[in-house]
Amino acid sequence: MNPTVPSTAGCHGYPVKISVIIPMYNEEENAKETIARVTRLLADTGEPFEIISVNDGSTDGTPGVLDAIAAKDPRVRVVSYRKNGGRGKALRHGFKAARGRYIASIDADLSYDPAYIVEMAKVLDEEDDIDVVLVSPYMEGGRTEGVPRKRLFVSWMGNKVIQLAMPEKIHTLTCIVRCYRSEVIGSLDLESDGKEIHLEILSKVLAMGFHVKEIPAVLTSRKKGASKFRFKSTAVSHLLFTIFERPTLLFGILGALLFLVGIGLGAYILFLYQAQALNPNRPLITLMVLFILGGIQILSFGFLATQVHFLRKEVLLNRKALAHIKRLSSPLHGGDEANRADG
Repeated sequence: MNPTVPSTAGCHGYPVKISVIIPMYNEEENAKETIARVTRLLADTGEPFEIISVNDGSTDGTPGVLDAIAAKDPRVRVVSYRKNGGRGKALRHGFKAARGRYIASIDADLSYDPAYIVEMAKVLDEEDDIDVVLVSPYMEGGRTEGVPRKRLFVSWMGNKVIQLAMPEKIHTLTCIVRCYRSEVIGSLDLESDGKEIHLEILSKVLAMGFHVKEIPAVLTSRKKGASKFRFKSTAVSHLLFTIFERPTLLFGILGALLFLVGIGLGAYILFLYQAQALNPNRPLITLMVLFILGGIQILSFGFLATQVHFLRKEVLLNRKALAHIKRLSSPLHGGDEANRADG
C-alpha cells in the first residue's frame, strides 16, 4: 500500500512545506538508500514534503531505480532527461518542478547528513529575516571527516578566492546543501549548467538584497559510487566567476601594475638623463609611454566593467520587485506573504 501524503495544513497555501531536490548522475548505488534516508527523516517531522530526484542523463541503472521508488511513494517525484547536462541544469529542472514553501537541495551521496535539511528549514521557520540557509564545514563549529586532503585543499582554497568577489563574508560558497524560501528561487533567472550555479545563485541573491545565513556542518567522504568532481573545469569556472563579479581584481591590479612600471621607467630615464648616460637608440621613452597609456586604458576598462556590474545589480533589484508584486497578486502565495509581513 502506498504511504499517505501528510496534510498540507500549515503550509500557507503551498502544496507541501518543503521540496528536496536531489540531482543524480549515475548514482545507481546511492539512489535507493539516499531517498529512503531523506524520506524517513522528513516523515518524522510530520510536515508535508516532496522529494524531487532529477536524473541528469544517467547511463547506468539510476532511472529505473528512481522510477521504481516513485511508483511506490507519491511523495517522491522524478524529473528525467536523456543527455547529461551538469548539476546546474539538474537544479534548474528541480527548482521548476518544486512546489514547496521551502526548497532544499542536497548531494546524492549524502556527504552531508540529511538532518541538515530539517535544521535549515528550522532557521527559516524561526528567523523571518533570513531567506537562504547554507551549511558550511569551514566556519566555526564545522569540520570535515575522511575527505581526501587534495580535494579538501582545492575546495578550501577555491572558497577563499571566491570570497574576494562577494560583498558579504560567506565561508562556503560552492556547497549544494542549501535551503531557500520559494520566493527567492521564483525571483531568479538562472542560466548555469555546471556547478557554477551555486555561485550564480549567491551572486544574484545578494545583489537582490536577500539575506543569507550559514550554519556549521560536517562534511564526510563519499561512501559509494564515483565522485563527479573535476578540478580543471571547477577551477576555471570559479576564476571566471571571481573576475566577472569583481572586475577590479583583474583590470585594477593589472592596470595599476602597468602604470607603475611606466612610472618606474620614467624615473629610470630621468636618472640616466641626469647622469648623461641616456642612449637615444634605446626605446625606453616609447616603452614608458606604452606602459603608462596601457595601464590607464586597462584601469578604464575596469571602471566600465564595474559600472556594468552595478547596472546588473539594479536590474536584479527591479526583477525582485516585479516578482514580489506578482506573488502578492497570486491567490496561492498571497497569504504566505501576508503572514511573513505580519510576523
